[in-house]
Amino acid sequence: MDDYNTTAELFLSNNTSSLDTSESWDEATQLGLQISLSILLTIVTLATTLSNAFVIATIFLTRKLHTPANFLIGSLALTDLLVSILVMPISILYTVSKTWTLGQVVCDIWLSSDITFCTASILHLCVIALDRYWAITDALEYSKRRTTGRAALMIAVVWVISISISMPPLFWRQAKAHEELTECMVNTDQISYTLYSTFGAFYVPTVLLIILYGRIYVAARSRIFKTPTSRAKRFTTAQLIQTSAGSSLCSLNSSTNQEGHLHPGGAGSGGGGSPNFTNSVKVKLADSILERKRLCAAREKRATKTLGIILGAFIVCWLPFFVGTLLMAICKECWFHPVLFDFFTWLGYLNSLINPVIYTVFNDEFKQAFHKLIKFKRCY
Repeated sequence: MDDYNTTAELFLSNNTSSLDTSESWDEATQLGLQISLSILLTIVTLATTLSNAFVIATIFLTRKLHTPANFLIGSLALTDLLVSILVMPISILYTVSKTWTLGQVVCDIWLSSDITFCTASILHLCVIALDRYWAITDALEYSKRRTTGRAALMIAVVWVISISISMPPLFWRQAKAHEELTECMVNTDQISYTLYSTFGAFYVPTVLLIILYGRIYVAARSRIFKTPTSRAKRFTTAQLIQTSAGSSLCSLNSSTNQEGHLHPGGAGSGGGGSPNFTNSVKVKLADSILERKRLCAAREKRATKTLGIILGAFIVCWLPFFVGTLLMAICKECWFHPVLFDFFTWLGYLNSLINPVIYTVFNDEFKQAFHKLIKFKRCY
């Protein structure tokens, strides 16, 4: 009997120690995963901060980039920079620890900042696409209205809409301020607000972006492949200038290919300018204008390609998060694993890193200015 008791005690002791080892191994694994996740998310946050800061500095220090269109890009970079400074660091702590320990006030500030800045980042893409659409479909008229003041007005509208989307949750969250807070998230039980916020921040802007990009693509393609033609005669300088959008060259009156009215040195029509010399000058001017058209077409193609990449990245990054948010509000039986929803959230944050990377990689002007900035050269 004593032998039996001794054997039982040894068996229980071995199993208990094995269980303790398993639990400690699980804790060690969990700690390792938390540290690895913290490092990864910190790298993403720092990269987002630095890349957007470099875009802002590049625009600020490069005089050639001081245009209304680039001010919109700079405002987008500033918005994404705010996401990386005020939203992502706290999100790292919340994602890794799985519990909220910072209190109600910080929760309110963090959620409001999250909704405001992420919505503003998305809406900036809309105004950039809208600016691009007007510039390519109504170039002559819009060039007169495309001012810094107009860009500032568009940015102001973006922020007004973003704040109006982020404010409503503050009213019903304050009712629970006296309770101990263990999680910080927008209450999806408010279906009306979920529909209002998701459609205002994502679905409507996405539809607008797709429509605008489709029209921009068609307009850019028609301009790229449009070749100036002239029936029954060769190109004249005047005809080439008329078909060149935005050309700053003087218009020449050339009614026929044989008659020349361009004379060097300000000579009059009888001042001895030979037809051969005049035609040679015309051909050179025509070649110059054709070259300018070719460069403009290439620039239009690159700009349209960049906008398309930005649109694709935006949809890939934000679509899973907003689909999940809408499903949780409408379908009460639907369930998402918290880890999956954290992944969707950080995929959305990743868009704030992708935007500046796309502009510096696919935009030649930004790329050149960025390289000069790295070499500590002020750009003009």
